[in-house]
Formats: sequence, C-alpha cells, structure tokens
Amino acid sequence: MKVFCTGASGYIGGSVAAHLAAAGHQVTGLVRSGEKADAVRAFGIEPVMGTLDDAQVLARAAQAADVVVNAASADHKGAVVALLDALAGSGKAFIHTSGSSIVGRRSRGERSDDIFDEDTPITPSPARAARVELNHFILGYHDKGCRPIIICPSLIYGIGHGAGRDSVQVPLLIKLAKKRGNATHAGPGENVWSNVHIDDLVPLYMLAIDKAPAGSFYFAENGENSMREACVAIDRMLGFAGPPSAMSMQEAAAEWGEGTAEDTMASNSRVRAERARRELRWRPKARPLIEEIEHGCYRE
Repeated sequence: MKVFCTGASGYIGGSVAAHLAAAGHQVTGLVRSGEKADAVRAFGIEPVMGTLDDAQVLARAAQAADVVVNAASADHKGAVVALLDALAGSGKAFIHTSGSSIVGRRSRGERSDDIFDEDTPITPSPARAARVELNHFILGYHDKGCRPIIICPSLIYGIGHGAGRDSVQVPLLIKLAKKRGNATHAGPGENVWSNVHIDDLVPLYMLAIDKAPAGSFYFAENGENSMREACVAIDRMLGFAGPPSAMSMQEAAAEWGEGTAEDTMASNSRVRAERARRELRWRPKARPLIEEIEHGCYRE
C-alpha cells in the first residue's frame, strides 16, 4: 500500500507513518526542512518537501498514494481542499485528524459534566467553530467519490513511535512542574479531559484505513482525568512533596499563550469513543494516564 502522510515528522503523523512503514507499506511524508527529511528517513519514510500551503505538491503526492493521512493540522482548510480534490472520484481513503477540544468550553479550570459521543450534537465555542465546520466539509466529500474519515483524539499521552516524540498537554505540565518545583494547573484544575495512549491511537488509524466507511467520524479515548489528577501524578513522579498549586488564568496565559491556556489546559473535553469500539472493534489496552505518568515513559 502507498500512503502519503502530512505531519510525518510530528507526534501523531510520525507515529502513524512509522507504524505503516514498519509494516512494509511504502510511506511518503510531507516535511518542511532537510533536518526533518533526515528525521523521517530514519523511520523508513520517504520525505516530500513542502508545506501545507503548497497545493500542487499535496495534490501530486495524494494522487500517487492509495491512502492519505492528514495529521499536520486540524484546521488548515487549504490543505484539506487540495488533498480531497486530488482524491475525488478515486475511491481512496482520506484520514483526517481533528481534536476533541471541539466539544470544549472555556471553563477556567472548573469541572463540566457534559459528555459527548459521536452522535451528540455539538455547539462549538467560537475558538473551535471553524474546525467543526471543516469537519463537516470533509465528511461531505463522501458524495464525491472518495472515502473521507475523521479521527478525533482526546488528550494523547505516551512517547511517539516516530520522529515526533512528545504530545502537548502532559509535557507542558511536566515542564512547568520542573520549572516551578511543583506541578501547577490552571484555575482549580477540576476540568476533565478524556485521554488516549498513543499506543492505542495508532491501531485506530490502522482499523480506519482498513474498514471505516466513507463519512465516518470517530472519537478516540480510553478514560478521563482532571488536570489536577494529572498534576498530582506528576508531583509523585518527580518526587515533589505537597499538593499541586493553582495559577490564575492570567498566569496560565503567560506560560502557555491564551489559546492553549483557555481552550486546552483549562477547558473540559469529555468524550466517549462509542463508534470506534462498535464499528471498528477497537480495543484500547495501553496503561492508563496516571499509571503512565507515575510509572511509565515519563520517568525516563
């Protein structure tokens, strides 16, 4: 199988691309520099030089592939249009990576009891309205002779399988804890995110490539934790005494930027991967988030 992957030097795309290459598939990956080209070659991936703004580069690579995995950006419509237009009428699979912050609200570290599965209507926050609209646009291409599929991961943890080793939220919390000598969350830290191990997420991409119907949308999760719970585990892992500390949203924005602080680190994103388990028989089995932090890869 020939696979073209955007984000091939990143965390999700790099993990998926490396897994496919290791399985014997012919994988090409979009990269922006010679350094990243060397990084992906080390995992058996043939680099394609370009960016998400290079529509002709994307179209040529997509047309030469049997499957396209878009994992570089959940929000870049120009790249999506170039790739989908190149695949129209081919019957080929287009696997797009979204993110479960589409269900989130700016809750400033407070807990929400709202839980979403794939059939729950979503009224997105202003920060995620364009992403939800793009998801609808992508799935609409099932009427144009290709097989669009969206995978929507929650908080991802674990070490990547390819050139990109780190996810977003947990490394940010660990870095801040080391800087301050104590794990710190935004606001009270009671906000809850569903989560999924990268070792479980990659097999979901494989299942989607193999058998997901055109127009499918899948959340990816295998549990949930509050940011405070994650911070408690980080303190234990680092050997810091006492409970985690809280910082104001102003402090959080200064550390991480307003968007990351408000829409990722202090929001709620509680989802259930009902459809992936039911339709694809996805069976996640990697160690839970708290156990991974305290006893797994983050201790290295």
